[in-house]
Amino acid sequence: MGDNKYKPLLFTTTMRTPERLKNFLTVLMEFDGKVLTNEIITIISKTLIRKGIYKPTRIISGVKEKWKNELELSEEETERLFAENPQSHKEAGFDKGWPSRFDTWFKIAKELGFVWYRQNEKIGFSESGKMLLDKEKPENELMVFANAFAKYQRHNPFRHVLNRNVPLILLIKTIQLLNKDRDFNNTGISRLEIPLLLCWKDDNAESLYQEIKKLRNKYGYSPSNEIILGLCYDLLDKTKRNDNSIIGDYPDDFIRKMRLTGLISLRGGGRFIDLNTKELAAIDYIVKNYSLHPDFTTEEDFFDYISKVDNNLIGTLSVYKAPVIITDRELEKWVEYYEWEIIKAEMLNLAQKKSSKDEILKIIDQPLRLEFLTSLAILKKLPKVRVKPNFISDDEGLPTSFASGGKPDIECMENNDTVLVEVTLLTGAQQHIRESFSVHRHLEEYIANGIKAYSVLISPKAFIDTYRYAEFIKPEGIEVRILDIDKFVYNLEGKTTLNEATL
Repeated sequence: MGDNKYKPLLFTTTMRTPERLKNFLTVLMEFDGKVLTNEIITIISKTLIRKGIYKPTRIISGVKEKWKNELELSEEETERLFAENPQSHKEAGFDKGWPSRFDTWFKIAKELGFVWYRQNEKIGFSESGKMLLDKEKPENELMVFANAFAKYQRHNPFRHVLNRNVPLILLIKTIQLLNKDRDFNNTGISRLEIPLLLCWKDDNAESLYQEIKKLRNKYGYSPSNEIILGLCYDLLDKTKRNDNSIIGDYPDDFIRKMRLTGLISLRGGGRFIDLNTKELAAIDYIVKNYSLHPDFTTEEDFFDYISKVDNNLIGTLSVYKAPVIITDRELEKWVEYYEWEIIKAEMLNLAQKKSSKDEILKIIDQPLRLEFLTSLAILKKLPKVRVKPNFISDDEGLPTSFASGGKPDIECMENNDTVLVEVTLLTGAQQHIRESFSVHRHLEEYIANGIKAYSVLISPKAFIDTYRYAEFIKPEGIEVRILDIDKFVYNLEGKTTLNEATL
């Protein structure tokens, strides 16, 4: 990790989304309780390649197509890719090559307390790690990340940095001070000011608040990149760093990670980061219980601390008490905010697995973003349809977490019909395995309760087995319509009812 220095905060470049992290951890989970040898690392590495979860750079013909369709590689293809992509990587405590690559993949999961491992020691998933991987309870994700980031310290034994603070608590306290200041507009901290927080040396929120106040008094809410970088470099060691990372990538990564806790809202078109007023009980609990924290000298002790689930903290989260689902008013606000052409372009982007440039949408994980945009698209084009998404939202109505496993993604009411709209970004065999049965189950429950209903499954590209399964269950009176995102979007433009748009 290098010498002790003051450094800007970056959690990881390899695990940008929780979905990716969970895919990696699901493979590792098969070896929970086993001793981590180079042989097991080889098996895990090959499994990740075979499933297309890790994609090496040197590839052979036909592989790209298989990955695109989420099809697993053959044993021969997997062995060849593994052999032709030797890793020149070296991490402390791991042999050079694939063992070191393994550590790069899983390091953040260890640091956040999800899984313990060391070469030639037993792999051990913690309670929080197991909670995160519970497919029946997607809302656990928010609880687990709130638990981890409430305790996450910059100055921990996994990182050799001199900065001493809990980033989430520094963020909360700084926002609270800014919001109390009558000179400001009660919208929290500006995205442009976040780099200062990421470089801040200690946990003194008062001095960070004063620094931001000085900055605003002099430059308003739009200081130039040069001004921000100048202040950041005053806080760091003399190592030359990538300016674009400090101004762009690191703040984006930080905001994304803090949003995973459900405690943070975006305001002003994504220009400000504020506290989610729906979660004030959890915010108060964290500040009260974690502002003073022990120092740790060993990785084991820090892991033990961060991995334990604080049930009192989880009990304060609205996702635990009674999920805060978006209100009609909040949904209407976003329907008005986004023009149809933007909603359409963003949905087509997701269909092609392209990233978003929108300051708000890019912070929302892609699977959740598809739920959000689909809800907006239906309401925008068919305002008479009653649209009720089941994702959990912040006080701005932006999604923070999926609905609990027992609910459809979006419930729509049109005339006498209930339409259960389910969305997924999966396109290959996994689409059928992960979606067909839960879509069937959700619809069955409605019909069993005497509700006239049909389902619609929207994805970038429907998989043949998903179609076949929908045909197979039709004779039971279970109607599941399968649509690609692009067809659905273009249908919405030309039809007057949801029934017609989903045919």
